[in-house]
Amino acid sequence: MRFLGIDLGWTSGATGLCCLDWFDGTLNLLDLDRKESITDILNWIDHWSPSPEPAMVAVDAPTLIPNPTGMRLPDRLTHKYFGRYHAGCYPANRQRPFAQRTIEFGLSLEKRQFIHAPTITHQKLGRYQIEVFPHPAIVELFNLNRILKYKKGKLRERGVTISI
Repeated sequence: MRFLGIDLGWTSGATGLCCLDWFDGTLNLLDLDRKESITDILNWIDHWSPSPEPAMVAVDAPTLIPNPTGMRLPDRLTHKYFGRYHAGCYPANRQRPFAQRTIEFGLSLEKRQFIHAPTITHQKLGRYQIEVFPHPAIVELFNLNRILKYKKGKLRERGVTISI
């Protein structure tokens, strides 16, 4: 089964892409990439998970935005439980500048048979899309008091060291 991670450029700009493959009890990294246009992103998805092969697409962006204004329930709950860790998320509603782009992206995934999966049956193969927000997961997984600010500033200023 393929797992595609997409850190979508919400209004424009680069999108980070990752493709993993679960085969014979092992998770393998197949590709890391960066694309600018939605067309290029969708072509990348088509390449790494052609229909009807089972796959999960995890998108770091709101692809379902039913509310015209205000805040979605998941956004509100994220603030309630993770705000103290600075892991709250941007409120998503149809008035936000990113809304059209992210909703259309979710619809493009639907056209590729990736169904929205608010719940997933364990080990049931299919083609799913889910919305992910990494900050709360990082806080929980690494027992942190605050999020890791991995997108702002220079690596050196964030206390990040890279060894090769």
